[in-house]
Amino acid sequence: MTDRRILVVEDDPDTLRRIVSLLETEGWRTTSAANSSEGFYAAVGHFPDLVVLDLELPGMDGCQVIGHLREWYEGPIIALSDRGEEENVIRALDQGADDYLQKPFSQGVLLARIRAALRRARRQRQEPAPPAAAYTTGGLTIDFARHQVTVDGKPVHLTQNEFRIVELLAWKPGQVVPYGYLMERIWGPYGPGNNKILRVNMTHIRRKLEKTPGEPRYLITEPGVGYRIAGPDQGSPADIKTVSASLSQRETGSGDRDRE
Repeated sequence: MTDRRILVVEDDPDTLRRIVSLLETEGWRTTSAANSSEGFYAAVGHFPDLVVLDLELPGMDGCQVIGHLREWYEGPIIALSDRGEEENVIRALDQGADDYLQKPFSQGVLLARIRAALRRARRQRQEPAPPAAAYTTGGLTIDFARHQVTVDGKPVHLTQNEFRIVELLAWKPGQVVPYGYLMERIWGPYGPGNNKILRVNMTHIRRKLEKTPGEPRYLITEPGVGYRIAGPDQGSPADIKTVSASLSQRETGSGDRDRE
């Protein structure tokens, strides 16, 4: 089973069931939704790696959903539709879809389009590529490829969001990562309006990874700014380098609420 999660938004139960079954057979994790509202909130809650979205949805038009998603979601979106007119294809792509498939389509073509979209997304990600397959500081090892974390050689289970937090920090070892950046990357702009959920997740992470959670060795808080993961020198504090000014500006007005 791969760590990649795909959100499928489709109102026809049979089509939804077939697509989900196909993707899970191929090893992808899935989240499904039957209308535009469910699909939007599923995207916020699960932050999928890719969205497969039917354009003929009850409620909000599928192209409108794409437009709203593109206000914050950067992953690939593949639009599905019974209609193949050029104007419909153009509208979906202009709203932010990365690809367009007219129904009916073969399973092989859908899978190939998904693989291609994920490859492109990997190359275009704004975050820097991991410097290695894994990051180690002291007894803590984060395996990016396998989505695994170990402490002193023992595996530790993290939830999807907990791993995402640790991953984002480990991509910038020794650097302060602002609260706002973490909030936006994980929950999007339509997530919680404060840092409480981030603080709760960090508390859980420290309980799992730190020998003394109240005196963390690996995951350090910079009050009013953000978090940083210890540098690779055996978990000792590293020189602090702030992330780009643009990211820091996003945090203005929200970071000072987090003092943990």
